[in-house]
Amino acid sequence: MTSPFGGAIVPVGMSVGATSAALPISGIGSTSGTAGTQATQGGESFASVLASSLDQLQGAQSTADNLAVQAATGDLKDVHDYMIAANEASLATEMVVTIKNKAVEAFNEIMRMPV
Repeated sequence: MTSPFGGAIVPVGMSVGATSAALPISGIGSTSGTAGTQATQGGESFASVLASSLDQLQGAQSTADNLAVQAATGDLKDVHDYMIAANEASLATEMVVTIKNKAVEAFNEIMRMPV
């Protein structure tokens, strides 16, 4: 998987050639269907995609936290692993906050529409 910033995203403790299951915040597909059953093209609801994205964010943050503890206690062999995990968690957090802000902005815009 490649990052939109141009580099390969490699989870901490994994080599560049290895594969990973879920990295922080995978893409959210376009929605289709009726108002009561909004679903992505993959069949997942927006709520389930959002929930799994938040779970992935929590995993990235806990990985960075664990590596920070290892770095503080001297058990971490490669400090760059911690730096990569911390930056990955930071970027994922920024992206989730931005998506949340845009969703609230869209909701407020819909509420301001005349009926």
